Amino acid sequence: MIVVDSNIIAYLYIPSAFSTAAEKLLNDEPEWAAPVLWRSEFRNILTGYFRRGDLTLAQVMAIQAEAEALMAGNEFDVESDAVFELVQASNCSAYDCEFIALARMLGAKLVTMDGKLLKAFPDKAVALAA
Repeated sequence: MIVVDSNIIAYLYIPSAFSTAAEKLLNDEPEWAAPVLWRSEFRNILTGYFRRGDLTLAQVMAIQAEAEALMAGNEFDVESDAVFELVQASNCSAYDCEFIALARMLGAKLVTMDGKLLKAFPDKAVALAA
């Protein structure tokens, strides 16, 4: 099992320079986990594509449903104290620290392209391989 941030999930469903790498990651590591927060962040990503006219309402709703099906059973609550300890130890947002807190809780790596997380938590955060 690996923890993935919301952008890694988005790369699966929204074509980008990282889509092929995300597909390979899913093939190599098919059990993805994320804090429940991922849903809201993913909705926000899709909202941007909808508001720019890149995706229709029907498309964003279908993509959200498909992503939720992918992540079903692997969404976790994280302890606030753990998040705040990570906030104290870094310059990362509480939102981002939720992903690191989950990775620590599960004894897993976080796959991300977030430069701040990669720099602040090199013991847990790894970049999506191109």
